[in-house]
Amino acid sequence: MRPVRRPATGAGGRRGAEGVALLRAGGEPVRALDRAALDVTDGDAVALALAGADVVVSCAAYTAVDAAEADEATAFAVNAVGAQHVARAAVRHGARLVHVSTDYVFDGGPAAVGVPYAEDAPLAPRSAYGRTKAAGEWAVRTEHPDALVVRTAWLYGAHGACFPRTIARVARERGALEVVDDQVGQPTWARDLADLVVRLVRSPAPGGVYHGTAQGRASWWDLAREVVAAAGLDPAIVRPVPSAASARPAPRPAWSVLGHEALRRAGVEPGGDWRERGVVAAADVLAGASAPGAHASSSDSR
Repeated sequence: MRPVRRPATGAGGRRGAEGVALLRAGGEPVRALDRAALDVTDGDAVALALAGADVVVSCAAYTAVDAAEADEATAFAVNAVGAQHVARAAVRHGARLVHVSTDYVFDGGPAAVGVPYAEDAPLAPRSAYGRTKAAGEWAVRTEHPDALVVRTAWLYGAHGACFPRTIARVARERGALEVVDDQVGQPTWARDLADLVVRLVRSPAPGGVYHGTAQGRASWWDLAREVVAAAGLDPAIVRPVPSAASARPAPRPAWSVLGHEALRRAGVEPGGDWRERGVVAAADVLAGASAPGAHASSSDSR
C-alpha cells in the first residue's frame, strides 16, 4: 500500500494555508505547494509534483480582481489553464481532486437578489476574473468528471490581508469609516472552508459542484459593524454608502448568496451562520489588525 499524500496547490494563500494547517492538525500527511514551489501554468511540472497523490486540493488562483481587467491573459493562464493542468495530473495519478472556485462565476445582478444561487444555476460572469474562474470550472469538470468543485465567497482568515483585519485597523486609526451596504453575501471564515473540504474528501460525496460558504447573508456594512464591535469600538462609527461611491475597474456582484442543497444531499453539513462563526473567529483573525501595511478590500476576499 502506498503512503497517503495530499498535495495542496496555492498553499501560500488564505485558503491553502488554512487547509494545510487543519489537515496537519488532524495528522494528515500534507505537501504544501505554494507559488514558488509549483507554477501551475507549467503542465509538466504539475504532473511531476502530483505524482503519488491520493487527494489534491487545488487553491492556486489569480485573485487580483481589478488587475485582471487589464491582464485577463495572465489570469486565464492560472485560473483556467493551470486548473486544467492540475485536473489532468490528478486523473493521471488516480487522485481525488478538490478545486476551489468563486461566486464571481455568477453575475450577481438585480434579477438574482433574494434567492440563493443553486449549484447548477447558469454561469454569467461579468468580470475578467469571473470569466477565467468559470473557464477553470469547465476545464476541471471536463478533465476530471469526479472532481469536487467548491465555490466560496467573502473569505477571511488569519493568513494574509483580509477585510475584517483592515476594517478593525482603519476604525482604530480614523475613528470612522464608510463601507458599502448594497453588496450582499456570506462572510466565510477560511478555517470553516478548510473544515468543509476535509469533510467532503472524507465523505462519499459524488463529483460535482458544492458551495462552501457560511449560512445567512450580510452586506459589507453589516460585516464591518460586527468587526468594529468585536474590536471593542462603537459600530455606529461605520457609515453605509452605495457601491457607486467607490468605482472600481471590475464590476462587483450585488448578490453573492449561495445555496447549499448539494452538500445536504451528499450528507455533508454546510458551515455555520456567518455571524456566529465570526464571533468564534474574531480573536484569531483580528490578532494582526494593528499591523502596519495590512490592506484588503471587499473585492479581494475571494
